Amino acid sequence: MAGSNFVDYVKIFARSGHGGAGSCHFRREKFVAFGGPDGGDGGKGGSIVLVGDRQYWTLIHLKYQRHQFAEDGENGHGARSTGKDAEDIVIPVPLGTVARRLVEDEEGNTSIEYVGEVTEHGEKLVLLKGGRGGLGNWHFKSATNQAPRYAQPGEEGDEGAFILELKVLADVGLVGFPNAGKSTLLSVVSAAKPKIANYAFTTLEPNLGIVEVRDHKSFVMADIPGIIEGAHEGKGLGTRFLRHIERNSVLLFMVPADSDDLAKEYEILLGELTQYNPELLDKQRLLAITKCDMLDEELIEQMRPSLPEGIPSVFISSVANMNITKLKDMLWEALQK
Repeated sequence: MAGSNFVDYVKIFARSGHGGAGSCHFRREKFVAFGGPDGGDGGKGGSIVLVGDRQYWTLIHLKYQRHQFAEDGENGHGARSTGKDAEDIVIPVPLGTVARRLVEDEEGNTSIEYVGEVTEHGEKLVLLKGGRGGLGNWHFKSATNQAPRYAQPGEEGDEGAFILELKVLADVGLVGFPNAGKSTLLSVVSAAKPKIANYAFTTLEPNLGIVEVRDHKSFVMADIPGIIEGAHEGKGLGTRFLRHIERNSVLLFMVPADSDDLAKEYEILLGELTQYNPELLDKQRLLAITKCDMLDEELIEQMRPSLPEGIPSVFISSVANMNITKLKDMLWEALQK
């Protein structure tokens, strides 16, 4: 999105360093006519490494650093002196970053290979290993070859294109059509301050908030930009944000009380998730009927039979703080399962 500071998908090109060459060197000392081999080993080339950093929430820093090239290791020297190892390129990434490599076969066809993901602070994922340094000639001295004139060249580095994709790490994901009250709920139950307005697609990037429940317990809630019917086909904001829901343990579906058909709206949302990734149906689900501050108890009871079956539900109002504590308790209980 133009002007957005939230970047959850980048493509980078990386190259690890070559290993330094081993040295083919012989001792040269005064009064020593025939010095033996003393060529040192080459240094290791720099690797390309991702490291999880909880201070980062987006991949925007890589949007402008798409080329990551490590330096080569230093060549070996005489007196068995090993060449200096090159520094690794260490790239901090937010927790939840998935790395895939673009691989091209001999016929020019490109496939995507999963490399790994970073989900913990300080966790490292090596994208490309630096080349090993070559061995100096003193390693090759033997009874039959007292003066080897051979040293190993350094091992070559590697290079390739990678896709880095962020899937937000949150315990609870909010699922609903635009303007269902997701941002308002997050602003009430946490210290997060998402943009809120009475029109569709106010939220253009996921917002995270820490929700405190009883006894100083807490969980992380993510306000995912609104889904619309056909999102899995690219309509509206498309599937760009659906990937973030894959990380959530519990999905809170949100349908406003003034919806024409509460059950149908829930089924459409569920259908979009199913079309995107059927495994999302394995997650715990709850349903919140939002914007209920104008409803009395009698009207709420009349609406209950129209709710979808088989999913725990609660009528809430973020503005009036109606049943918000009950909702938090329900979410906490679902997370414990």
